[in-house]
Amino acid sequence: MIKNISNLGDASVYCDFGSEVNENINSEVIKYFNYLSKLVKNKKIEGITNLSPSYNKLIISFDLSLTTFSNIKNSLKKIKIENEIKHQSKNIKIPVCCEDKYALDFDRLTKKLKLNKKEILNLYFSNEYFCYMTGFIAGMPFLGDLEKNIRCDRLETPRVKVPEGSVGITEQFANIYTFESPGGWNIIGQTPKKIFNQNEIENPALIKPGDRVTFYEITEKEFLNWNE
Repeated sequence: MIKNISNLGDASVYCDFGSEVNENINSEVIKYFNYLSKLVKNKKIEGITNLSPSYNKLIISFDLSLTTFSNIKNSLKKIKIENEIKHQSKNIKIPVCCEDKYALDFDRLTKKLKLNKKEILNLYFSNEYFCYMTGFIAGMPFLGDLEKNIRCDRLETPRVKVPEGSVGITEQFANIYTFESPGGWNIIGQTPKKIFNQNEIENPALIKPGDRVTFYEITEKEFLNWNE
């Protein structure tokens, strides 16, 4: 449930669900996000222009000419979603090529983690990941939680360009770069699978908050011949 509701600037509402980052709290954020999205789509609530969920926060932007902070705050207090149908999460499998030319940071990771490449990949591929949020660049999923033995800090100097499809890890999270972008995550491989398709107007993002993701390793030949 929402612990605190406050204003964020003139035209946004800041909903705080707590300070911890875990699946239970994030699931509450996602429930509210999905419920409010449905209200907006069905025109049951006026003035909301954007909903931005994160690990443990939800930011609601609104049009000052149509509503006010007080109106939205009062609406949030009245919402009862305990019995709402939960988000129907998908189980998604992502192929990853971890050949050296695609896995850019194993020299750094093996030194930092005191594990060899095979040990790191075994721990990575044996886990199931939960999508907490998407952001930074369009459709980029933030996936948790990494096994504690392979958690590592960001690069000291971020790259100017990280290739599209790169799979990165930092701290407790994994991600997938949906476009070529600057970035400071430790790159362990690359997927040929399209994670965000801007030509799909209704559902451009393959992975959404609440979805579960597993990864599996493919060869470079499979990577180059991927046609899905």
